[in-house]
Amino acid sequence: MKKADVKADDILSAKSEEELTKPFVGKVEKIYENSVLLKIIDYDKADKTAVSDLNQKIVVNFKNLKSVSKKKMKEIQALAKSDVKVEKIKKSAKEKTTTDTSKE
Repeated sequence: MKKADVKADDILSAKSEEELTKPFVGKVEKIYENSVLLKIIDYDKADKTAVSDLNQKIVVNFKNLKSVSKKKMKEIQALAKSDVKVEKIKKSAKEKTTTDTSKE
């Protein structure tokens, strides 16, 4: 891929020659002279630890980038729209008593 073809916030497929063992998908955060900074948004489970160690960011040379297929893009969009529900857990009667008496 050429530098002229890459824009900030593009979603691209990439491979890393050193850090990650499998191809991954990232969002362009910054463009450099010969590479881009990607926020890793989709990756193989085998690379979970490496992605965590990289803080979900990696610099990739333009030659290791390519456009994401329409099928892959739909999968990513579906993941982005998935609902995450957070529920507040009610305190048990015992916890309420302990909490209330500790405030006094």
